Amino acid sequence: MTLQEHCRIEPLEQAHALHASFYTDPQWLDFEQREVFGASWQLAAHAGELRETGDHVVGGIAGKPIIIIRQQDGSLQAFFNVCRHRAGPLATCNGKAARALHCKYHGWTYELDGRLRAATEMHDAANFDKTAIRLPAIQVREWQGLVFVALDAAAPPFEQVFAGIAARIAPGDLSAMRFAKRDTYKLDCNWKVYIDNFLEGYHLPFVHPGLSKVLDYRVYDTELARWHSLQHSPLRNNDGIYGDGNAWYYFVYPNTMLNITPGRLQTNRILPAGHQHCIVEFDYYYTDAPEVQARIEAEQAFSDEIQAEDIAICEHVQQGLASGSYSAGRLNPKRESGVWHFQNLLRAAYARHG
Repeated sequence: MTLQEHCRIEPLEQAHALHASFYTDPQWLDFEQREVFGASWQLAAHAGELRETGDHVVGGIAGKPIIIIRQQDGSLQAFFNVCRHRAGPLATCNGKAARALHCKYHGWTYELDGRLRAATEMHDAANFDKTAIRLPAIQVREWQGLVFVALDAAAPPFEQVFAGIAARIAPGDLSAMRFAKRDTYKLDCNWKVYIDNFLEGYHLPFVHPGLSKVLDYRVYDTELARWHSLQHSPLRNNDGIYGDGNAWYYFVYPNTMLNITPGRLQTNRILPAGHQHCIVEFDYYYTDAPEVQARIEAEQAFSDEIQAEDIAICEHVQQGLASGSYSAGRLNPKRESGVWHFQNLLRAAYARHG
């Protein structure tokens, strides 16, 4: 089959899964970094790391170094963490209350808003105008205490990507939750395998016996928006793990997950680490409510159990995809609409730039 045939959008009732080559062929990794991760909104930090003027966070988005800085007026700005002289880093780690950004290579100094303040010993350079030099800005948005950036100016509008989420989880306020810890996992599977697995509850009775007791599979439902999807279920029989209420599992294309239960937010960021490996970052946030604090230990132990089950099945799936024996199977319309939605967004990207 041709690329265009592999990327054809099928109705959900007739849909097939994505072809195995997209998970096993190394040619797609550079493409996805550029045209998927680089062209979308990416979770980059938490506002708690950027409270005061000059606080800054460094990181990598789509393989490119970035820096996010709190400005004097309280806003955020983001730049490539690359000096305009000879590409040295402006910061090599997160920091607090910086008054300026100093290149670690040759000492060029920038204002917090990206304007060049001083260029070391450049007085003999003819026609050198430091006022014409500034760091290229990157789009940055703060939402519910989370900080997102988009490298490509043509990325979908932020309001469109996150439309309706805040209203749906109200009166919950994610920004009121405090960071507790980060767990990082390295998996022997393509990043898309992990996301496919997240996007359906079809596997719950078979892979997660403990979680299946907590979620009501009979009413477990998936809703689709333009750039995100939601899986949700009432909570039950959870013995003090989550509390009373609902579980909301949001996926924001292409690689961010917001797992929301009463008093807790768990963000997941899925990053490729080679075409058959990925890194999954779990950040835990909780409210200060005593009943929430009392169940943190049990909740985190339960989460560890679920992650171990997901890791095992995802790594087996990667082996199956790489076996050469798999042809793209049919999707379950009732249970795998989230997978269909995600894979169609990828198909559209592959077809546009293939």
